[in-house]
Amino acid sequence: MSARAESLVANQQPRVLIVEDSRSMAEVYVGYLRREPCCVSVAGTGGEALALIEQETPNALLLDLNLPDMDGLSILEYIVTHALPICVVIISANDSITKVVDAMRAGAYDYLVKNQFDADRLRLTVRNALEHQRLDNLVATLRDGARERYCDFIGGSLPMQAVYHIIDCAAPSRATVFITGESGTGKEICAEAIHRRSKRATGPFIALNCAAIPRDLMESEIFGHVRGAFTGATSERRGAAALADGGTLFLDEVCEMSPELQTKLLRFVQSGSFQAVGSGRLEKVDVRFVCATNRDPRHEVEEGRFREDLFYRLHVIPLHLPPLRDREDDVLAIALHFLRAYAHEEGRAFRHFATDTEGVLLAYDWPGNVRELQNVVRNIVVLNDGEIVLPRMLPAPLNRLAPTTAVRTIPGNEDANRTSAHLGTVDDMPANDTLAHDASTWHIRPLELVERESIEEAIAACDGNIPRAAALLGISASTIYRKRQSWLDAERPH
Repeated sequence: MSARAESLVANQQPRVLIVEDSRSMAEVYVGYLRREPCCVSVAGTGGEALALIEQETPNALLLDLNLPDMDGLSILEYIVTHALPICVVIISANDSITKVVDAMRAGAYDYLVKNQFDADRLRLTVRNALEHQRLDNLVATLRDGARERYCDFIGGSLPMQAVYHIIDCAAPSRATVFITGESGTGKEICAEAIHRRSKRATGPFIALNCAAIPRDLMESEIFGHVRGAFTGATSERRGAAALADGGTLFLDEVCEMSPELQTKLLRFVQSGSFQAVGSGRLEKVDVRFVCATNRDPRHEVEEGRFREDLFYRLHVIPLHLPPLRDREDDVLAIALHFLRAYAHEEGRAFRHFATDTEGVLLAYDWPGNVRELQNVVRNIVVLNDGEIVLPRMLPAPLNRLAPTTAVRTIPGNEDANRTSAHLGTVDDMPANDTLAHDASTWHIRPLELVERESIEEAIAACDGNIPRAAALLGISASTIYRKRQSWLDAERPH
């Protein structure tokens, strides 16, 4: 390989910087990583390490805490302060565990104890660090380029940013896209977005719901028929395959198709040719296929209900639409869109949701997804009026989730209890002598511990659904994710 080629390959590989003052130890680490797909460099002092970091930021850093010119923690502090995208792995002597704990709390990803790890352990740790850094960069990129709307989708959550990215990449190609997701997640909207973003956008978009058409008519709906092909066929009819020529054919609920028709569809997908029912003439069209199902297509194949060869023909680019309950705060943006649209349509004054109402919307599981949310908002607008949607306006079953105020009583202090019931929390009460006197009899626990227990209990009560737990606690889901990560980081050395 030429020097220029080697340089190009090195620039494409992730970079690992080893900060180690012992030259012999550094050479050992370099030897361990020699066959890894990464570019390794070495710094013998803290000053040299900072210079290399400023020159070209590495993806991962193996950092010895005991350096001749500075404390390794200073380098970690520099990285954290400047928000540099570097995954730091601490390498420390066995007697420096206290500094390791400090480093983990300060933001280090992992740690290794000198003379207690072999080549395999170092390679695995570096691989994990590089993957962690890659995923962090991906999340940051998606967040920075977040789109609140995309074609007819509404929502800026991270799961939807991933969906938008896949559509952007897949749409320009001819590859078949296979969309999965629960009912009501917007599979047809997704198919239309793929069509609108493709080079076929000016061509037809033909959608066919395989579950809504009787099986004996399905072949005619797809391929058309000639006059007299069957009883009632009084004239020739073009099917979806011919109508989609030059455009996109969307087969919704494709797993509902009969085995006989799956065979004919496979032939059509492979050759682009088909025969109308009752015709002996072969027709050829230029069609891009997009399919969807609310089932698990692999399970359907395993159960023998869906042809394996057809599955692999259609399942080229899989795209999963997340359920509404996993889309963070998207539910509020979608609900507000429907509220204003239906209020305009019905001549109502609605413009916003009350805070308590938003809490209920976030706490609900939405088994019917966006379609159910759409129906709920339509119900509210048709049966009520006003500028703000109040909890009492919510239909069943959401009206059973109306928020209640948690009240903590204080023995022997009825005035404080009445105040607490009015304000919703003892912390909002004005201080008084009785409260101060009784406080000595309370079992007071650290606020940080109480907060953690409350969050973990809420997550458990919501069966692991963090967005729902966040809504019930009155905080954002991102706050819970951040706090859980900080707890994990603090416990990792132990």
